[in-house]
Amino acid sequence: MVAQPRLLDRFRDVLRRRHYSCKTEKNYIRWIKHFVTFHNMQSSREMGAAEVEAFLTHLANDFKVAPSKQNQAFSGLIYKLTQ
Repeated sequence: MVAQPRLLDRFRDVLRRRHYSCKTEKNYIRWIKHFVTFHNMQSSREMGAAEVEAFLTHLANDFKVAPSKQNQAFSGLIYKLTQ
């Protein structure tokens, strides 16, 4: 029996097929990992707009990230959650 590729590996494959840069790929993966960790390893399939909003608020309030970083996190999460 052949094992299914892990979720992040499948996500990387999609980004590579669409010719995203290596830097964008690394950043999106980092934000997705941070997002899942923030939500106590809950499956991303079970999360939606409320969880994304809570995470972005957390970044702004607790980490004081710049709006550009918040937008980058949002883009990675939305891209992932819609796949």
